[in-house]
Amino acid sequence: MESLEQVATEEVKPAEEAIQWKRFIKDILETLVLAAVLFIGINAVSARVRVDGFSMRPTLEDGEFVLVSRMSYKFSEYERGDIVVFHFPLDPKEELIKRVIGLPGDHVRVEGGQVFLNGQLLEETYIAEAPRYSGEWVVTEGFLFVLGDNRNNSNDSKDWGLLPQENVVGKAVLIYWPPPMWGALDHAGVSASQ
Repeated sequence: MESLEQVATEEVKPAEEAIQWKRFIKDILETLVLAAVLFIGINAVSARVRVDGFSMRPTLEDGEFVLVSRMSYKFSEYERGDIVVFHFPLDPKEELIKRVIGLPGDHVRVEGGQVFLNGQLLEETYIAEAPRYSGEWVVTEGFLFVLGDNRNNSNDSKDWGLLPQENVVGKAVLIYWPPPMWGALDHAGVSASQ
């Protein structure tokens, strides 16, 4: 015969097991909700982009992964030299990465293998080689003039015109893959010689 204490203990076990299962399910749900909130939050302020092609050589190489700050231009202005990721104006599903050369009101001229900004020669230490094309552009309000660092192998503003600022996803801030290339991106200020 079982004692009253044994019977009471056996009845408590199923109740404890039910409570433990409820706690376990609650913990799983809380973890999933937290993961979803973090995922949405991180994607609201940043993006991850894979460099596809050689248009930003030598600054960026094909296959590198770049972290992009979506919030950069919510709190600050565009600057010449910024490396930006944007929706390609001719195919908004495609994202490109280029360097800002001209801001609204700027006059950009490419001539004789050199780039001039508002009549001043740019000192561009970050390009692969001097441009082998020429042209002239005036940047209007709400637009940017962008070029790839690999000037002669880049589909950029010289080809399709000015970039609407509304197409900008954000500012590229660092390379996070592959590991040997980890590091912050150099947003070399575009400076003109006097």
